[in-house]
Amino acid sequence: MAKYRQQLPQLVGGDFLTDGGMETTFVFHRGMELPHFAAFPLLDSDDGRSELLSYIEPYILLAQQRGVGFILDTPTWRANADWGQKLGYDRKALHDLNLRAVDFAEACRNRWETRSTPVVISGIIGPRGDAYKGGQTDVAEALDYHSDQVASFAQSAADMVSAMTINTVEEASGIALATAEHGIPCVMSFTVETDGHLLNGTSLQEAIERTDEATNGAPIYYMVNCAHPTHFEQALATDAPWVRRIYGLRANASAKSHAELDESATLDIGDPADLGRRYRALRRNFPGFRILGGCCGTDHRHIEAICEACTPSAGLAA
Repeated sequence: MAKYRQQLPQLVGGDFLTDGGMETTFVFHRGMELPHFAAFPLLDSDDGRSELLSYIEPYILLAQQRGVGFILDTPTWRANADWGQKLGYDRKALHDLNLRAVDFAEACRNRWETRSTPVVISGIIGPRGDAYKGGQTDVAEALDYHSDQVASFAQSAADMVSAMTINTVEEASGIALATAEHGIPCVMSFTVETDGHLLNGTSLQEAIERTDEATNGAPIYYMVNCAHPTHFEQALATDAPWVRRIYGLRANASAKSHAELDESATLDIGDPADLGRRYRALRRNFPGFRILGGCCGTDHRHIEAICEACTPSAGLAA
């Protein structure tokens, strides 16, 4: 049974950390093969689960040291029908895999959760296609396509669903409607290009407002991920209602464009200290940003730098 689904602690107050770039850490730092950039097959072997545990541990320990909460994501960003088929998983295999992913996260919560560090399990959903390229789905198609994975998480101990690296309003709306149908809270995280707009030119403001309109405000909050702060900080309007819908940031380490990152054979880890300072500036202007984490190219060093920059001495809870 889900522990926090009825009352998510991050909605009540306080700060929460997430991990960084799981897939980039495995591929570039650990030299692992991840076909189609998918981490979920790691759940199917002892060695893979050990890799996942050793990856997660530094982040949760950091949250414990800071006395803040932690959002624990399942490694299921690619665990949907099209990507699953490429990796040999049919519909039933994907359903079972998504359930096992939550079981794994629940075991981690049982191991590491403390009174001062609540651990919220988030079932991760990724886009149907390539997050760095345009999507062509409409709302009804997206609802139908993503319903299977949403249903799996709704049947599990997941506290919520997070749709990450979404690049169209239509896909965001379909996912949010699916979660509403299945009765599980949904977080929607858009990715933007270097100009602060979605790939098809939609502004971040328009993306949030149109998704809310199409779904009757189904997402409990929004996030921005897989983009550097320099790409979107100018797109935010102080205290505008749509900005107040954004609760979290999971930035890339690099300021390179998606196209540049897609073609890169090496990992650009950027400057962790500079990334931390940029988070601090965003937090100063937008205090509602309470969920702090990373995306491509980031690791525990970046999250540590973000913590130090946001609260140098007393921890994020101060």
